[in-house]
Amino acid sequence: MRIARWFVIGVLALLFAGCASTPTSTPEAQQALAPSGKLRVAFLSAPLYVVKDPATGELKGQAVDLGKELARRIGVPFEPVPYANAAAILSGAKSGEWDVVLMGINAERAAAIDFSAPYLDVEQGYLVRAGVPISTMADVDRPGIRIAVIEKAGADLYHSSNLKNATLVRAKSVDQLFDPVFVSKQADVVAATKSTLFERSGSQPGSRVLDGRFLVEPVGMGVPKGRKPIAALYVGNFVEEAKAVNLVKTAIDRAGLRGVAVAPLK
Repeated sequence: MRIARWFVIGVLALLFAGCASTPTSTPEAQQALAPSGKLRVAFLSAPLYVVKDPATGELKGQAVDLGKELARRIGVPFEPVPYANAAAILSGAKSGEWDVVLMGINAERAAAIDFSAPYLDVEQGYLVRAGVPISTMADVDRPGIRIAVIEKAGADLYHSSNLKNATLVRAKSVDQLFDPVFVSKQADVVAATKSTLFERSGSQPGSRVLDGRFLVEPVGMGVPKGRKPIAALYVGNFVEEAKAVNLVKTAIDRAGLRGVAVAPLK
């Protein structure tokens, strides 16, 4: 079985390499994935997915790299569609604002999105505000400690079910979550993906990212419910090929992400 699996991976790698100049899609896949004639790719506006070049305003990151490659393969222009929070992404799925999404997988989101297998495994952790006497993960869930999360993000869903003593404080966006005034007045600890914590810790002088993780969140690609089955099938195959030929690993490295790993092949 292992030999057969690696044979398939090798074939996929050759196919993927061979399409460097020619998109490998069908008219049916193109129409199902990009009915408007362009591929509108949604993602959370957070360092895990994308950062904005301060000089040019250009968006860069693993979501852009993978979205552009998928658009190129089906032969349509790429259009990034960033969102402030997960709730807005789900609302956009229902109103037809985007065609493909890159985001964490959970049961609530799967009710509105047909997900691929994961392409990333993402560590979630804690950033502790300066002056707060917390040094380990075990110290976080204590009476009087306020943990800030993005509403309906993975950290919110996890803590809503598992928190025993500390209090949750919900932010509407990544920018609010790391706003110095918001953190200084309303939070002792920020819970989010570790890649985002490392990226944004500079806005919190004296803060520190704790060792360890409270959750590993799977991140996948998906299409809104209601699209023709070929749309989800095509995206799922793309994800497996992208993992097999190191396209995902290259995107991670280009973005300089920490606390993430390529998800295992399906």
